[in-house]
Amino acid sequence: RNHKIKTMDIDKFDKFDAFADAEEETGDNSKIHIRVQQRNGRKCITLVEGLADDLDIKRICKAFKKNFSCNGALTKDEDDSEIVQLSGDQRTNVKDFLVDQEICRSGQIVIHGF
Repeated sequence: RNHKIKTMDIDKFDKFDAFADAEEETGDNSKIHIRVQQRNGRKCITLVEGLADDLDIKRICKAFKKNFSCNGALTKDEDDSEIVQLSGDQRTNVKDFLVDQEICRSGQIVIHGF
């Protein structure tokens, strides 16, 4: 058999911009971490941390509780930033809510656990 190996033209890479469709936002690029922490038995809590300080986190917590029909609380961690605690596994609900309400972009959210 006679196999020919084709070589790609390197010039073509100049014309294609892989990042053309990426949004050019110079806004806040901080990550929002959504974690699930196991309690006893099949109970667990969802922790949302990294929300911007200029947001009304108390109101966001209240909206989470109302929309997801779960309990929730605000706590502070070691470096004095607010953490939202929600009962149950609410990771996907929280992500969808934050993106729908345009609190942050989907790329900023990091989901941890399981």
